[in-house]
Amino acid sequence: MRLDVSYDGTDFKGWARQPGLRTVCGVLEESLSTVLRQPIVLTVAGRTDAGVHAEGQVAHVDVVDPPTDLDKLVHRMSKFLPADVRIKRISLAPKDFDARFSAIRRHYVYRLTTAAYGVDPLESRSVVAWRRGLDVGAMQAASDRLLGLHDFAAFCKRREGATTVRELQRFDWVERGDRLDAYVSADAFCWSMVRSLVGAVLFVGEGKRTVQWVGELVDERDRSPMITVAPARGLSLVAVDYPEPEGLAARNLATREMRAPLSEATGCCGD
Repeated sequence: MRLDVSYDGTDFKGWARQPGLRTVCGVLEESLSTVLRQPIVLTVAGRTDAGVHAEGQVAHVDVVDPPTDLDKLVHRMSKFLPADVRIKRISLAPKDFDARFSAIRRHYVYRLTTAAYGVDPLESRSVVAWRRGLDVGAMQAASDRLLGLHDFAAFCKRREGATTVRELQRFDWVERGDRLDAYVSADAFCWSMVRSLVGAVLFVGEGKRTVQWVGELVDERDRSPMITVAPARGLSLVAVDYPEPEGLAARNLATREMRAPLSEATGCCGD
């Protein structure tokens, strides 16, 4: 079954199950195991960090004898789950669907407000107040420098055996009155990458760093101590893209192939 999930990450210690801690995965697995009367283990498209939200998270689970009325199951789950997490849709996934490995693109939005009064009370858990002046034009120029296939080691908390090579496909800043939102899309993201990207570009917007400095960060092979990670509450996973059913198996194989470190001689880094 495919699950489309939404949650307010404020009171969760992230997605991934952790003994003794309240996590999105832990809450969902416990509730689903009770309702379906079988052990449930979820696979997710993207494991969000503590405090990060989701409007378009996707997970899958293999079950024995799934219910025939999945809309009824959605309604029933709403009674078991706490108010800060909801399964919005349940569907039978096509053959070869894998919430993680089948994904071709993840979309995030980072939300800021520059209003003098700060954040509207109804958005206090999902929008960050930014009272310092920002040069949005310089921020967009810096963001454009990061597009393409790069080793984003400078922006990631490294995990043993994990690659930090990613293809950043969109990094746009959209200003609507006092609201300033960053739209960030890539084939995948490594740990803390989105908030690090936003934090680095905000430095440029404040005039603390140059556009060129951001572009030079992709040449570094270790996490940069110069980058301040943006607060978690402004970030939300809004959508995950998947290929058509006939392309799922091929996508799974492609995703599982470890990306090799990029060579300066390859000419593939968007320069």
